[in-house]
Amino acid sequence: MFDNDDVVQLVTEAGARVDHPDYSRYVDDVDIPAVRALYEDLVVVRRIDAEATALQRQGELGLWAPLLGQEAAQVGSARALGPDDFVFASYREHGVAYCRDVDPTHMLRFWRGSTHSGWNPFEYNMTTPAIIVGAQALHATGYAMGMQFDGSDGAAITYFGDGATSQGDISEAFGFAASFNAPVVFFCQNNQWAISEPVSLQSRVSIAARGRGFGVPSVRVDGNDVLAVIAVTRAALERAREGSGPTLIEAVTYRMGPHTTSDDPSRYRPAALDEEWKRKDPLDRIRALLDSAGAIDDDYLAAVQQRADDTAAALRRGCLETVEPEPMSLFDNVYAEPHPLVDEERRQFAAYLDSFEGTDA
Repeated sequence: MFDNDDVVQLVTEAGARVDHPDYSRYVDDVDIPAVRALYEDLVVVRRIDAEATALQRQGELGLWAPLLGQEAAQVGSARALGPDDFVFASYREHGVAYCRDVDPTHMLRFWRGSTHSGWNPFEYNMTTPAIIVGAQALHATGYAMGMQFDGSDGAAITYFGDGATSQGDISEAFGFAASFNAPVVFFCQNNQWAISEPVSLQSRVSIAARGRGFGVPSVRVDGNDVLAVIAVTRAALERAREGSGPTLIEAVTYRMGPHTTSDDPSRYRPAALDEEWKRKDPLDRIRALLDSAGAIDDDYLAAVQQRADDTAAALRRGCLETVEPEPMSLFDNVYAEPHPLVDEERRQFAAYLDSFEGTDA
């Protein structure tokens, strides 16, 4: 299952469902009602992303990392997870967070600068955004080893982009995971661009081949095919839970927008390539599948769009109604126990704020 670079696909770009000798069985339970639910997830996640991007453009967020085009990779992998599995995210996994039931408003607080993180990771079994590129793979591996020592039935999964695979942290995580047979799934969203550089400049082999070099079984999947992503993620989690160790999934997808809202992809990316990938849109593919099954109509589409719009309205309302923290709360929850360095910094900052009393500053 993990010894070649063939890209696993279960739904064609035209929306036809196809069989795969190794992976079809992992989605035998995904019937038409389940596909309808997945389509709704995809639409809502895209709408969340569009609303957050608009909020940043309007000055309500300092920054945003769009996921446009990567919805199937995130929804498919997240819907394969069990409640005891733990997610170690990078900074673009808004779709995963949605599927883990994180309040979309909480996703924005980090990007608004209103909180150190955004939510309690243990409430959703998912970490908050990680800005240090690749570091979360080491965290996931260590956590997975801890789960192994504790005899847990769960697994860890960590998300990162193709650019992160050039970081030493990813290589170290692969090495530790392989050596200790850790129950961790490495999920690389290969969106073809590490900010402004194409993946072909970073690696002369596939990302999956990089994992195999460390002894980590690896698979490439069509990251715009939500069913295929569910299937390979379920297979990888099965391996982890049965004690067979780590797996690397390379989800081949495309970042249709900028790297972040401070980026202009038109400066380095040909428009013809964007057009090519638009024809592989993950939402259009599942809509075509439903249409061919006679499982889509105007009432259903209107209901899906209404849910997406309601979610976006709640997101905007929650963002604009955020109560900004008091300056001294900066030092809260830095350490679990009192720390003399933090105490000293708190005193210094309080004195600094006091210096403005009686001024117009």
